Amino acid sequence: MSEKSSREDAHLIETKLDSELVYDGGFLKVRRDAVRLPNGRDAWREYIVHPGAVVVIAQLDDGRVLVERQHRYPVGRVMTELPAGKLDPGEEPLVCAQRELFEETGYTASQWAHAGALHIAIAYSTEIIHIFFARGMKAGERRLDEDEFLDVGAMTLPELLAASREGRITDAKTLTCLLWLQNVAAGTWQLDWQDA
Repeated sequence: MSEKSSREDAHLIETKLDSELVYDGGFLKVRRDAVRLPNGRDAWREYIVHPGAVVVIAQLDDGRVLVERQHRYPVGRVMTELPAGKLDPGEEPLVCAQRELFEETGYTASQWAHAGALHIAIAYSTEIIHIFFARGMKAGERRLDEDEFLDVGAMTLPELLAASREGRITDAKTLTCLLWLQNVAAGTWQLDWQDA
């Protein structure tokens, strides 16, 4: 944020007064902070601290995109989504994207492009997901984690859009990536491709 933007937004900023770690799990942490509101009153903010993640829009030579289907316990459903995973401590997002794509699908890519990032749940989580495109795909043997169970498939852009419209794809990161994919495919948004 520029200095000008921060001055213009000063009337919106909440200031942390105190912070308490409520839960310290193996993956997530929950914090409860006391804050001073812009009007001078005090309030509480409860939020999840997340290590960050990546999502990969992996394009096969025939134009289809790799997708995964896996059970997501919190919502009690098998979800269709793009390959994704959390960052390990100190891990660069591109390295994580390459690792997750290989582990979950068995594919490697010869070219990568960083598209952007998304904040998945801004009201109650610090999670940021880095969006990558991958192409020049080469199939291999995937290496799922011991406790990971998922199916890998591929869908065309029209199939992905139809599944979104019909409510068969409801995962927020995948829906955001479809906006990117649609605009890149139309030539509206450009990517800076780099060799792996």
